[in-house]
Amino acid sequence: MNKNHILSTFLISTALFIQSCGGNENNKQQAGNNPQGEIAVPVSTAMVDKEIVSGVKSYPANVVPLQETEIRAEVTGYITNIYVNDGAYVNKGQRLYEIDRTRYQAAVDQAKANLEIAKANLDRVQKDLQRYQSLAEKDAIAKQTLDYATTDVSNQKAQVQAAEAALTTAQTNLQRSVIVAPFSGNIGISQVRNGALVSAGSTLLNTISSTNPIAVEFQINERDISEFSKLQNGNANTQIYVTLPDGSRFEETGRISTIDRAVDSQTGTIKVRASFSNGSNILRAGMNATLNVESKSKEEQLIIPYKAVFEQLGTFNVYTVNDSSKVELKQISLGQKIDDKIVVTSGLEVGQKIVVDGTTTLRPGSKVTENNVPNQQ
Repeated sequence: MNKNHILSTFLISTALFIQSCGGNENNKQQAGNNPQGEIAVPVSTAMVDKEIVSGVKSYPANVVPLQETEIRAEVTGYITNIYVNDGAYVNKGQRLYEIDRTRYQAAVDQAKANLEIAKANLDRVQKDLQRYQSLAEKDAIAKQTLDYATTDVSNQKAQVQAAEAALTTAQTNLQRSVIVAPFSGNIGISQVRNGALVSAGSTLLNTISSTNPIAVEFQINERDISEFSKLQNGNANTQIYVTLPDGSRFEETGRISTIDRAVDSQTGTIKVRASFSNGSNILRAGMNATLNVESKSKEEQLIIPYKAVFEQLGTFNVYTVNDSSKVELKQISLGQKIDDKIVVTSGLEVGQKIVVDGTTTLRPGSKVTENNVPNQQ
């Protein structure tokens, strides 16, 4: 029993000695790689790159016509003719509807007759006045008679003016009994049919809206007003286009035509309007779409993977890796985000090495081992 106990004790001691020697050897190797004995943190890194940047900002938008108006009856009567089909394209001045013209034509004829009567009466009293004036020069007529004749001429002139005004009104009503397109565009579905009784100023007949060019309206943040003001003045490095509800891209590019006069104080946004050629009539009034602003930088800009950035106390930061494989905290300013990358406007230089993955376990001065992340174009 004693011999077995002694043998067991010897074997255990030998194993511990061998393990001790191996551990010392490993410690020596680690110490050779890391003289201070600090454990290196494995991280993924990438190089700060420089390139021409293209980015797209997208905004929910609505298609609106540059001109749109409701067509209402301007005189009362029955619809006797409808000259266009529902949904048709019409030109400015083209006939759309006709309201029974019979009584309006009669009113014109009567007004013309009344005007002729007034003119004839005026001619008569003017001749009487001339005769009375001749007699008055010879003291052959009472002055009161001359005064009456002068008054009659003035009154009859007023009658002629009233008759002329009545004729103008009658002619206007006759003209308004035929309703024409106020501008070129697409007309909607008619709200009335032949034989319908319509009332002046109240009955809606149809709606017409211009189609080419057409506008797309969207809201931007008040911080972007200066940027869009520059776009309104023209920018060759920016392209504005629309994504349709089915996800396809509208063939024409547009331009910023109008920025609203005031910011909405409740939302901090302002309305912007872009105009597009729409000869194919694909953009329809009221359509929901997406307005895209695609910009390309004039010069190369610094760009890094977006996931390398982290926020700390309200500032944006990255970790850079120095020649000693230690990390340094760098505060940066950010620009436009492009997919999984972001532009850096200050705080870094091209060629610097930054930590992409593993930042959560780091602190300034930490030792790292690197796995390079290739820059994707």
